[in-house]
Amino acid sequence: RVELEGRGCTEVWIKGVVVEQVLKVLGVSCGKVLKCINFGPLYFGTSKTEQINLYNESPECMDWVAVLEDNAIGGEMGTDLQGSTDAVLQDLSLKNKDVDISTLILCVPNQGTLLPYEKSLITLCFSPEKFERDFDVNNSSLIQDYVLFLRFETVGKRGGCLQGLSDGATAPTRSHSRHVDLALMGSGFPVMLTFKPGTVIDFKECYLGEQTQVVCAMKNESEFLPVTFSFRKTAHFNISPERGKLKKKSEKEVTFSFSPRQIGTFEMKQIIDIMGTGVDKSNAGVLKTKSFHQIYLTLLGVCKSKRKSVLFTINPGLTPLITNATGQFVARGTGQLSDTAPVAILKSTQTQIHTHRKNRDCKDDALIAFPNDRAASLRPSDWNKKYRTIFTKTERYNYIDPDFAYTHSERLLREECKKYYTDFVSRLRHRRLEKEAARQFHIYNNSVSIGIKPAEGLKSPNISVADFAEEKLQHKMLPLDDNCMLTSRKLAAIASKSTNKGVWSWLSPMPSSTQEKKDCSLTLTHKQLHQIFIGPSTIDFGDVCVYSTTTKELHIINNLSVHIWIQIEMEIMELNETSPLSQVVPPLTKTHIPIVFETKTVGMFKRSFSYKINNQHIGHVLVVANAMPIELQLSTRELILTPVSGCLAGTEFRRTVRLCNPRNHPAAFTWRPVTGDRKSAFTIKPTRGFVEAYSDLECEVVWHPGFHTPETGEFILCVLKGNSINLKCFAKVTIHA
Repeated sequence: RVELEGRGCTEVWIKGVVVEQVLKVLGVSCGKVLKCINFGPLYFGTSKTEQINLYNESPECMDWVAVLEDNAIGGEMGTDLQGSTDAVLQDLSLKNKDVDISTLILCVPNQGTLLPYEKSLITLCFSPEKFERDFDVNNSSLIQDYVLFLRFETVGKRGGCLQGLSDGATAPTRSHSRHVDLALMGSGFPVMLTFKPGTVIDFKECYLGEQTQVVCAMKNESEFLPVTFSFRKTAHFNISPERGKLKKKSEKEVTFSFSPRQIGTFEMKQIIDIMGTGVDKSNAGVLKTKSFHQIYLTLLGVCKSKRKSVLFTINPGLTPLITNATGQFVARGTGQLSDTAPVAILKSTQTQIHTHRKNRDCKDDALIAFPNDRAASLRPSDWNKKYRTIFTKTERYNYIDPDFAYTHSERLLREECKKYYTDFVSRLRHRRLEKEAARQFHIYNNSVSIGIKPAEGLKSPNISVADFAEEKLQHKMLPLDDNCMLTSRKLAAIASKSTNKGVWSWLSPMPSSTQEKKDCSLTLTHKQLHQIFIGPSTIDFGDVCVYSTTTKELHIINNLSVHIWIQIEMEIMELNETSPLSQVVPPLTKTHIPIVFETKTVGMFKRSFSYKINNQHIGHVLVVANAMPIELQLSTRELILTPVSGCLAGTEFRRTVRLCNPRNHPAAFTWRPVTGDRKSAFTIKPTRGFVEAYSDLECEVVWHPGFHTPETGEFILCVLKGNSINLKCFAKVTIHA
């Protein structure tokens, strides 16, 4: 209602539709709401993608994050649902294992912001992995079925975080959570590729230059999936076909050929790559064809040389280019001649057979030439080497051809070039050793290391079970990687570490240290904000009394490994007594801020205040209260006083009335008698006083009998700043004959 000057009073109607934030998962092609996605059967190590639309059906922006529910009721983690009951019961041990399901499901993106009524395309990737069993099973029965739940939550709206932090029913135990669940189903199968006659293929003996073949039958035993294979190249062996695809329950013949290129016994490992689609690590959410599984075959083969008979004939007298030791027989058909003639040499100091006296004292390290090496002795020789005969040790003449031998300047040039490269390699080695020494110096030259040798004189520490539990808990701490998904177990593990610590009642209001300033200036992602709990989001004080002071706690749990800075912007008069309004919360710490509510106005109170995290991220908390006036209640409005049996005549009639205070504030009262023309015969004590909050007080009413005294009376209970109640009193007098 608006009063306008000169125009009277008019009315302005304000209308609005209040809706909740709603997230929906829609199909890309159909546009309908999806409850479940079935990826179907896949080989272990392969991946398959499906796309969905995340829809914000609300008129405000919404920050969301994806959380994998790995401890949800109805989830299956690698159980063969088509197996027998005993097998399924044995597979239940998998659910108790510490399995990180974030490696099975990939959501790209897994966090973001949706504008009002906006759709966002999300890619889900399923990559089954084979889990190790505690017992040996047949490879054909290693079928693992998965039923997982993916929850899309609004950032910060996570329920169940206040359980166990407050006592009694005054503190809320669960906050309202806006989320949508999507069930994900899929199955993992092993590659079942068999070979006949087996994985060891033995070829017959083969001569150099020839080829042997073995035909092998390759069968795909899988009933659900085809298999794509590719044989790697192996020396001396050929496979046809090298690659191909086998349909489910189909068979194909493969020809293995052994074509040796050298003489010997061969035992080769043939690798068969099973091809499939997998996630590209450099580009998350994109699939590429790769080898996800390998099968090994053993190929055995022996290559022999052909025997060739050698015929010896009498030497006709002409000595050929190459002769045997006696020079009598010549072998024909021995193949191609070598490029160099044989030279037989030995140390001259190691033989003294038929040595002439004049040559016995020769001390030089000369080489000894055999008699049949004339073809080699005529070639250009090294100028600094000497040759002597085998028997007489006479120095032989070595012809040096000047057309082919190195000159003195060329020999010096060769030595200089050789020395240059020797020095170059030496300098490289020296430089490498200097760098390694400098690196070792920087490693050990610090304030922590005092130069002692590792483990010298130190005793092994005593390890307890608590140390392993602490290490396991630290391992579960969620990294700040954007590609890593949140899981309910990881969040619970981090939250338990934070809540198990004592509550910090006093914290610094401003970042002071260098580390605190660095941490509090970070811009947090949606996943990091989802690990910070500030709540409850609605603080309900219930029925409170005016002029009273009521306190409720705003809990703050920092599950991150960095400091955060919480600032509360309080501009509400009823909450002005709230303090502190700024706190720096250390990593993995819980604390609380007391929210103080005071009001003088009766009625419903609904206001919200905002807070900031690291002076950037804004959140809101709604405060609700029903302000009630100061009030006292009577146990009865009409009090009948009767005499006690056995009492004497003229005895006073007595009875009590109870005053109850249902409010959280003390109430002051005063009794006022209602008197007419005659004086009242009723009295009440106490006539004034206080009734504490949530307590009661007994007041005694007395009737004094007498001649012509009235048998009725009335009192007014006046409550200071509160209500008034009338109490009527009646004296029941019985006259005995």
